[in-house]
Amino acid sequence: MMSARVALVTGAARGIGAAVVNRLRQDGLRVLTPSRVEMDLLSTDSINAYLSHLIEPVDVLVNNAGINPLGALAEIRDSDLCDTIQVNLIAPLRLIRGLAPGMIERHYGRIVNISSIWATVSKPRRVSYTLSKAGLNGMTRSLAVELAPCNVLVNAVAPGFVNTELTRQNNTPQEIEKIQQAIPARRLAEPAEVAEVVAFLCSDRNTYIVGQTLLVDGGFTCQ
Repeated sequence: MMSARVALVTGAARGIGAAVVNRLRQDGLRVLTPSRVEMDLLSTDSINAYLSHLIEPVDVLVNNAGINPLGALAEIRDSDLCDTIQVNLIAPLRLIRGLAPGMIERHYGRIVNISSIWATVSKPRRVSYTLSKAGLNGMTRSLAVELAPCNVLVNAVAPGFVNTELTRQNNTPQEIEKIQQAIPARRLAEPAEVAEVVAFLCSDRNTYIVGQTLLVDGGFTCQ
């Protein structure tokens, strides 16, 4: 039964991650939400230690955590580049590698990687973020092909501009108004709207969507 299943969601403290947790719980899943103290995605040892101490099978994985240090080509530091790739790309791969064997054995799994519209389009000072998210989309397709025969369905969701604390921190009210006017839907997405798509992909309702990156952007990338 769905109520017996367990999900693991990274970056669950706020924004999209918190909305995903709430939505999955509505579907009856028990959701694990490790803090950075419990599992530091910058540390391979920390990831491995967390996985080694799991005492129950994980059926659903949502790789939501991500970082986005801004910097133009001449500004971006090697440490920022390495950290972005580690958190946004390598850590999700390590979590999938650790959890997929159990999913394969049980012949059931749902994996959703939270990507971004900035893997499809981009703008200045996003080189490390776009690089990492484009890699995440490629990883999604590759692992989807590999795992689908075992009923482990891997997909990605790529949000556009979302009404989160981080968006409000990074943009003035005037800038947010300009952003909204550039979106065909004329508004930011709410985290719950993104979570609804994620929840569908994580559920038994999804039986045949495999290896896709679903853009949830109000039509922004259609222009």
